[in-house]
Amino acid sequence: MRKAIALATENVVSGLGGPFAAVIVRDGEIVAIGVNQVTSTNDPTAHAEVVAIRAACTAIGDFQLTGCVVYTSCEPCPMCLSALYWARCKAIFYGNSAGDAAEAGFDDSFLYEEVSRPLDERRIPTKRLLGGEAIESFNAWRAQTDKIEY
Repeated sequence: MRKAIALATENVVSGLGGPFAAVIVRDGEIVAIGVNQVTSTNDPTAHAEVVAIRAACTAIGDFQLTGCVVYTSCEPCPMCLSALYWARCKAIFYGNSAGDAAEAGFDDSFLYEEVSRPLDERRIPTKRLLGGEAIESFNAWRAQTDKIEY
């Protein structure tokens, strides 16, 4: 956890990004680290946890981080929390709370509210199109005999 906190602070002081960092550990060894790179890479998904997940998956050669523990300088936002679940991490430990982040200007509470709204009440219009055609990709998936389940 101290490594994540130090990396987050260093990321700010160096001018490279926001005050967020994540460290992924398996069997007591650091597998990967990530720092917030949203502004330095012009990538809104380059949150520390996502950067660390990508690096860890590359390092271990798998798309799942089974058995890995994540230490993150701040409670994960909805996107990062989802990514950590998809990566099948074993545990998540965080330093700053979502409330601490909000007080520092990183308030993501609107996202939690937004995903709980019905589709027709969301701020960004969301509508299904071509469902009958789109289902073909799932039909192809179901029929694939050598697929890698995830």
